[in-house]
Amino acid sequence: MAATVVGLSLNVVVVCQSVPVTRDQKPPVCVLGAGLIGGSLLRAARAAGYPAWGYNRSQAGVRAATADGYDVTGDLAAALTRAAESDALIVVAVPMPAVDHLLGAVETLAPDCALTDVVSVKGPVVRAVRAHGLGKRYVGGHPMAGTSESGWSATDSELFRNAVWTVGADDDAHARVWTRVARLAVDCGAVVVPVGAEDHDRAVARISHLPHVLAEALAVAGSGGGTLALGLAAGSFRDGTRVAGTAPDLVRAICEPNRDALLEVLDDTIAVLTAARDDLRAHGSLAKLVEAGHDGRAAFDTVRRWEITDIRPGDHDWQARLRDAGRRGGVFTTLRT
Repeated sequence: MAATVVGLSLNVVVVCQSVPVTRDQKPPVCVLGAGLIGGSLLRAARAAGYPAWGYNRSQAGVRAATADGYDVTGDLAAALTRAAESDALIVVAVPMPAVDHLLGAVETLAPDCALTDVVSVKGPVVRAVRAHGLGKRYVGGHPMAGTSESGWSATDSELFRNAVWTVGADDDAHARVWTRVARLAVDCGAVVVPVGAEDHDRAVARISHLPHVLAEALAVAGSGGGTLALGLAAGSFRDGTRVAGTAPDLVRAICEPNRDALLEVLDDTIAVLTAARDDLRAHGSLAKLVEAGHDGRAAFDTVRRWEITDIRPGDHDWQARLRDAGRRGGVFTTLRT
C-alpha cells in the first residue's frame, strides 16, 4: 500500500505503508549500529515514543542492549525486513568503513525505506548512498554529540539534549524524508541545523576533526616530557587531550574519510603555529596568536541562533534556502505536528 502524506511542510505526517499512523503516533525507527551514537539514539527515540529496534554486529553489544530491555538483534536481514514491512526510517549508525556493507543490505532488503545516518562525514556517505541507488530516499544527519567512551555501556538517552544535529539539505533532498529526519532529531532533544554535505564537511573539519588531531598531538607532546610533566599536568592538559582518550580506530574512522577538508585546515593551523613560533623567536611575544585565539573563543561563546519559520520543505528552492539559513545561524528547535 502506497504511503499517504498529509501536508508537505514541517507539518507533514507520514503514514506507514503497512499500519496507519495517527497524529499522536510516531513512525518506527530502525537503527543499524548500537554503539555510543546509535545506541543513544535508540534509547532517545524510544523515550520519545517511537517504536524502535536495532541491529548490532557485536553479539556482546546485542546482549548488553537486550539485557537493558531494548529490541536489538544480530540478524541484519531480520532487522531490515521488519523495517521494510513497517516503513521504518532506517538510521545508519556505524563508522564510515562499515557504511557500504550496510547500504548493500538496505539496497537488497529495504530499498524503499526512508534513510538517514549519523556518520561524522557527509560527502563519502552521500556518494555511497547514490552508488547503491538509495539517493531518492536519503537525507543525511550528524548529531554533534558524543564522549570519549564507546559501545552500548556508554549510551545515554539524554546525549542529544540541546545538541546540534545537522540535517542534510542538498538539492536532491526529499521534503517528506527531510521532515521525518528533522522531526526525529528534535524529538530526541536536539537543535536542527540544515546544511549541505560540502559545507558540513568543511565545517566539522575545523571544529571536530581538527580538535581530534590536535588532542593527539598535545598528548604526544605531554607524554614526551616523561613522568614529571605528566605528574604536573592538570586542567589545561586534561581538557585539551580529552578526545585523545577515544579508541584510536574510531578516531581514524572519524577523521580520515574527511581527508581533503582536514588537510586544508591542518595547513591553515600549521601556518598559524609557524607564525606564532617565529614571533616568539624574533620578538619574545605570542600576542598575535593569543589575541586572535581569545577573539575566536569569544565568537563561539556569543554565536547567535535564530528560529527558521518561513521555509517550507517542498516549496520552490527550499533546499538552497535552508542551506543559506543554516549558514546564517538558522535552526529548528521545534516541529509542529
